[in-house]
Amino acid sequence: MKLRKVSAAAATALVVALTATACGGDGGDSNGSGSGGGDKIKVGIKYDQPGLGLKEPDGSFSGFDVDVATYVAKELGYEPDQIEWVETKSADRENALSRGDVKMIAATYSITDERKQKVDFAGPYLLAHQDLLVKKDSDITKATDLNEKKLCSVAGSTSAQNVKDDFAPKAQLEQRGGYSECLSALQNGSVDALTTDDSILAGYAAQEQYKGQFKLAGLKLSNENYGIGVKKGDKATLDKINAALEKMVSDGAWDKAVKENFGPANYKNEPAPKIGQIVQ
Repeated sequence: MKLRKVSAAAATALVVALTATACGGDGGDSNGSGSGGGDKIKVGIKYDQPGLGLKEPDGSFSGFDVDVATYVAKELGYEPDQIEWVETKSADRENALSRGDVKMIAATYSITDERKQKVDFAGPYLLAHQDLLVKKDSDITKATDLNEKKLCSVAGSTSAQNVKDDFAPKAQLEQRGGYSECLSALQNGSVDALTTDDSILAGYAAQEQYKGQFKLAGLKLSNENYGIGVKKGDKATLDKINAALEKMVSDGAWDKAVKENFGPANYKNEPAPKIGQIVQ
């Protein structure tokens, strides 16, 4: 299923200078004041995760995180063309918020106790799990089946090592530079499985060039509670984002976004989580 695209006209637009900010939140600025009415709102996303946050060749953006953030921004008073999408890599998410580079971040941002020391989280808006992606005809159905098999690992990720440590000590880890390289290796048979969050795997598998070739094993090797990050102490924005997420679930937009973005990869999503309900 083709991913729905969101206009990125705002991606190259000039924004007004940032006003002095504290927790008071009075008046608008280029990052959005949380009450709407500003010229632009800067939102951090991933640029390289199909199905979640992807910058398309034409400059538009697609994915579940993009759809969620677009819905939330609308509830804060911003139209899609008032959103400036900012790439926020995993290692820089906390800094981007503390510096004021973005107003909020929706980028497969798992809520953890360590991160909550530095930022505040709205949500969660999705409960994901570590899983395995295998070929459609694979006989791998559980993590222990990976003993003596080749498991693709992305440089800097701990997911594959976790599988080896906890489930399949005889698994052979094959490191690649990125998920696309792992998918190519899985496609040509040089590895037997790829592991990371099921939502990320489903997004990659739903790409046109891979459609129908892979499936998720359907395992729940970990719980990943995705939240929307905001600057520490920005309670006004936090409360409004939580209200927007609740509305997105109640009016059916959340279910629609899940179906449109994760496609035919045997992805069995969890029901929308309750706000503040963290699954350990």
